[in-house]
Amino acid sequence: MKKIKDHIDAFLGKDSEFEGKFSFSGTVRIDGFFKGEIFTGDTLIIGEEAVVESEIHASHIIISGEVRGNVIGENKIEMLSPAKVFGNIQAPVITIEAGVIFEGTCQMQKQSEKAANKVAVLPKGKAADK
Repeated sequence: MKKIKDHIDAFLGKDSEFEGKFSFSGTVRIDGFFKGEIFTGDTLIIGEEAVVESEIHASHIIISGEVRGNVIGENKIEMLSPAKVFGNIQAPVITIEAGVIFEGTCQMQKQSEKAANKVAVLPKGKAADK
């Protein structure tokens, strides 16, 4: 089985710039400048030299470059040094390597789990009676 980094379906090179809405299938790597929205049910790799100003929603996101915007990973977000992430992140699995700069909030649960994980408030004294 090939590693995700070994199989790339599309590539936005280091000297390229793109602005708009970007949706795709498979694995895409960005090493240039991107501004807009990114949506995929697959994998997004943001290379070390990339600058991305975007709302990102993907299944698996690997960040080594700079991201400004909110990032939602359905399965996993990996932040690898020397990544810089300025925005909120959300995924069930999040890894942040030493050397990464992260400014924002982090939420580690899927959207559908929010309603199921509400906190129950017991009347005063009820918990101590049991």
